[in-house]
Amino acid sequence: MKNLLFIFVFFLVSFNQYILAQDAIVKGVVLDESNQPISGANVSFENSGTRTDKNGVYILNIPSNQDITIKISHVGLKDITFTINLKENQTYELNPILKTDIEQISEVIISGRERKIVEGITTLDPETIRITPSANAGVEGLLKTLPGVSSNNELSTQYAVRGGNFDENLVYVNEIEVYRPFLIRSGQQEGLSFVNTDLVRNVDFSAGGFQAKYGDKLSSVLDITYRRPTRFDLSADLSLLGGSISAGGITKDKKFAGVVGVRYRDNSLLVDARQTETNFRPRFADVQTYLSYNFSKKFELGFLGNIAINRYDYEPLTRQTNFGPITDPIALTVFYDGQEEDRYETYFGALKGTYRANDNLTLKLIGSAYHTQEQEHFDIFAAYFLGSVNTDIGGEDLGEVEFSEGVGSQLTHARNDLDALIFNLEHKGTYTADEHQFDWGIKYTSEDIRDRIQEYEVIDSAGFSIRPPGTFVNDQPYNPNASPIVPFTSVRATNMVNIDRFSGFAQYSLRTNIKEHEIWANVGVRAHNWNVSGDGISSSSQTVFSPRAQVAIKPDWKSDMIFRLSGGWYHQPPFYRELRDLQGTVQPDVKAQQSIHIVAGNDYSFNMWDRPFKLTTELYYKKLTDVNSYTIENVRIRYRANNNAEAYAAGFDLRLNGEFVPGTESWFSLGLLKTEENLDDRGYIDRPTDQRVKIGALFQDYVPTIPNLKMYLNLVYQTGVPGGSPANADPYEFQTRLRDYRRADLGISYIVVDQKIRRKEGSFFNKFRELNVGFEIFNLFDNLNSITNTFVRDAASQRQFAIPNFLTQRVFNIRLGMRF
Repeated sequence: MKNLLFIFVFFLVSFNQYILAQDAIVKGVVLDESNQPISGANVSFENSGTRTDKNGVYILNIPSNQDITIKISHVGLKDITFTINLKENQTYELNPILKTDIEQISEVIISGRERKIVEGITTLDPETIRITPSANAGVEGLLKTLPGVSSNNELSTQYAVRGGNFDENLVYVNEIEVYRPFLIRSGQQEGLSFVNTDLVRNVDFSAGGFQAKYGDKLSSVLDITYRRPTRFDLSADLSLLGGSISAGGITKDKKFAGVVGVRYRDNSLLVDARQTETNFRPRFADVQTYLSYNFSKKFELGFLGNIAINRYDYEPLTRQTNFGPITDPIALTVFYDGQEEDRYETYFGALKGTYRANDNLTLKLIGSAYHTQEQEHFDIFAAYFLGSVNTDIGGEDLGEVEFSEGVGSQLTHARNDLDALIFNLEHKGTYTADEHQFDWGIKYTSEDIRDRIQEYEVIDSAGFSIRPPGTFVNDQPYNPNASPIVPFTSVRATNMVNIDRFSGFAQYSLRTNIKEHEIWANVGVRAHNWNVSGDGISSSSQTVFSPRAQVAIKPDWKSDMIFRLSGGWYHQPPFYRELRDLQGTVQPDVKAQQSIHIVAGNDYSFNMWDRPFKLTTELYYKKLTDVNSYTIENVRIRYRANNNAEAYAAGFDLRLNGEFVPGTESWFSLGLLKTEENLDDRGYIDRPTDQRVKIGALFQDYVPTIPNLKMYLNLVYQTGVPGGSPANADPYEFQTRLRDYRRADLGISYIVVDQKIRRKEGSFFNKFRELNVGFEIFNLFDNLNSITNTFVRDAASQRQFAIPNFLTQRVFNIRLGMRF
């Protein structure tokens, strides 16, 4: 392993010894005031230039490492002039708007992300998302390299942010809130992320302290924008894990445009690398589209649609897990019988109308519907025994179980079905006047949920059925035991629940100067009222208010710095899962969790090695009350639904990003976190998401003498989180942590054709706009990471063992990407 690590590090260092100086590229689409492409616009600098094609697209090669003044012009429209300085091999995308009746700024310095940086929003490049190697490729795979974002399960698209859980994150696509299935309990059941990266134009992420215009969650916001194509395009991405095909186009009159994507994924390659031998068919597929039609220069109508069908068939056969110290290892051997059949079918559709009354006023109306039908059916019998392992290094039976110390069996059963229908109707508006901006919105949500949960677990140890703790006192032979045999755990409930919600927000933003210092400020408030009712449920209604504020200052200093301070009183009204307690009963009086959240941040932009870099640091503190405490089993969250806790989270995030290699963006991040909760005034203990230290990195490189050969490295290191507790156990007695999570995913890609690389005339490869081929190695160093513990009882010694459930091992994948 050390030799492999040395070779790998040497390989990385060798990439950077010689860098060939090359030009940079500016590209994009020139638009008019109605966001229509402009054909024939001039894009020029000095004595060189180009013109936009019929779709408004331009690609301009410019010298690198010097200030270049570019002019964009068209007859009858105001010119735009800007100055830009790019490094070698750097590609910058700019989509300018030429106006007719409003004077253009005579000269601007390009800083496309400045507004979002001021607001504390991290912007991710969609192309970087598409090329980053990850066992679960997509936006979430890249988010996990950011500080404050953690996940110790590469099979899952879910993530925790700054001490929160998976249910505390907002996800929007084109300002439309999207949802995930309810019943999923394991990362390998999840399938595809809702977000199709082939359709993405822009990705924004905030880890806390966000504005009032975003919804009622405690932790984070992921804001995705799908693209509106300016020409016909077709792309495909194929690998051993599945594939995706996407297409986009626009009509001749430029009014109707749309993108559509189809994805299929089979996780068998990943799951086959685990220690449990199975007959396994995890199949996931979806179709997604975004269509838009411009009825006029003022009104546009968009449609977002998604159909996802996930099938999860699982038949475990055997498992052997060795654990304990090297000097005295113990093995858990399990023989299974039975199977699991899960189905998740989701249908989502949304209409969004945008009316631009004038240059100052924009009005929007959004309606959406989400329907999910979910089935979780399984009967799995597991016969296990614990045994000592042969440690004779020279023996033929090394690693084999020599004799058994304890035996037992377990039967798990579930017939869980859920049908949920969620409607949303929302109005949003924006009014700008010089340096002032007003935003407002009002939203109605109807949630109709029909849920049946029937599951139990029977544990047998050495021929004796184990009863739930505290339910049986053995005083035989004085009194005979006439109690019926009951499962160790049993949950049976049928819920018909209706939740009606009214929410709204209003906020004001100001951008101004105090002397030479730039100031941005935002203040707003959200309100949320909800009513819970249903069969056998007493109606309950509650209302909360959430004031929020942000301020940012860019001093007139020689150093390029921005200071930010944000915070507020955040609420998270309970969703259906948060209303359902451990026994499956809906508790309609569950309160909204509350968090007083304060974030102080700094962005420092500087040059190092004559290349641009940025150091972002943030300190944060969250004081939480009315906490709805929970347990986590893999990715399944089960709430106690009694608001019986208070908690806090405090931490520090650091991220350094820039061109470590000229023309590519890489970053390194560090997150420090401490989060604890106090249940029923019994004292503070670690929360299930207490991720103390997080280190993440995304590194991109290329061979200087073969610039088409590129390397992408995705690294994550996280200290272990609490490993959970067995059913019906007191969490104060189970604070043992899982092992540290360490993972490295490597991708090597060779670009055969792209915008800069063309083959000889008549070559087959010229039929492609882009073509690349490569391979990926997931879990490069073959680390054994664990997600949860399995608790097994030894009847002879009355001991209970926490046995780690390991995740995927090293996996090789081949990948082919193409665009037409």
